[in-house]
Amino acid sequence: MDVTFTVNGRQAEVEIDPAETLLAVLRDRLRLTGTKEGCNEGECGSCTVLVDGLPLDSCIYSAAATSGRSVETVEGLTTDELGRDLQDAFVAAGGVQCGFCTPGFIATLVAVLRENPSPSEAEVRTALAGNICRCTGYSQILDAVAATVSGRNGR
Repeated sequence: MDVTFTVNGRQAEVEIDPAETLLAVLRDRLRLTGTKEGCNEGECGSCTVLVDGLPLDSCIYSAAATSGRSVETVEGLTTDELGRDLQDAFVAAGGVQCGFCTPGFIATLVAVLRENPSPSEAEVRTALAGNICRCTGYSQILDAVAATVSGRNGR
């Protein structure tokens, strides 16, 4: 079956197997390898992308369900001012470490900050409940969010 959707601002038309996941299409067909495959069960958040602005685990999301929708991956978020600000803050705060989980964190946090430009730490922690990092201990990630919020509010 053919599916047509927008990915990172560009229209994509891909022939897929109806059982194929969005993660597989992004990585294997469209060569957008920034989105990572972690648990393949929707538990770790490494594969998080934005579908119509909402963070979703692409490893369990049907590629067929993207028909007519807009998908943003970490590659697309590098051209987004908020996405770039977050990525820079992650690097500055040491929130990257091995980097495997970073694309999922960035996608999730872009969605959070688009909806609420000044979330509390508790709101950020709640939003990140579906994202697992084994390296940072999360404090550097929270520092990166706080720096991003502070920097954007100071403009």
